[in-house]
Amino acid sequence: MNRKKMSSQITGGLLVAMLMLSCNSNAQHTDQKHHNEKKHSHSEHAFADKEAVAKMAKNFESAERDSMQHPQKVLQYMGDLKGKKIMDIGAATGYFSVKFAAKGAHVIAADVSDAFQDYLKERITKESIKNIELRKIPYDSPLLKDNEADIVFIANTYHHIDNRTEYFSKVKKGLNKNGELVIVDFFKAVFTEKVQAPAMTMRASVDEIVFELKKAGFTSFEVEVNLLPYQYIIKAK
Repeated sequence: MNRKKMSSQITGGLLVAMLMLSCNSNAQHTDQKHHNEKKHSHSEHAFADKEAVAKMAKNFESAERDSMQHPQKVLQYMGDLKGKKIMDIGAATGYFSVKFAAKGAHVIAADVSDAFQDYLKERITKESIKNIELRKIPYDSPLLKDNEADIVFIANTYHHIDNRTEYFSKVKKGLNKNGELVIVDFFKAVFTEKVQAPAMTMRASVDEIVFELKKAGFTSFEVEVNLLPYQYIIKAK
């Protein structure tokens, strides 16, 4: 699949179309609310099971994920992280958090799951990692203080968040003056190879994310679509 560097500009026609799609009826809003509550209930049950989390951890930290995710390319793209304060939303087993810490960043490993937080706490102790702090967060807030972070990072998790405009407006407040949000997620495209990715209906396109982040208060965007085989990277300020 040929992909050229994508512009952060969204055409007026697309904006109108996206705005129309965002205007749901009250009935649709109610149905979505019930769907979200059911989804969160299911996730909470799965993520509370330590045995299930241990099985997921093997997958999250596997060589197969490395070959898909290309974490070193992501780190290189993000630049010098030494001394930066990074919140990793959806940190799970610490796949990226540990790598950020190894680059000299102070990391806030944030997750909604107690079981994942417990897993990462044990990993931090076992591996003697000094510069990661854990933060249990609810589904509707990153629990960031104003101007607390230099970078907020979120990989493979954007689609799990409800009311994203409201959520990422809180993220925006949590970033310092020159801070940036970095999103890594899957293309809304069919892959010829077998890839462990969310269902197509759950994925968000670059245009959708930029549209939502603009509503949340972000004004500057850098989009990279050539670096990773299955995912894009969005930097927003």
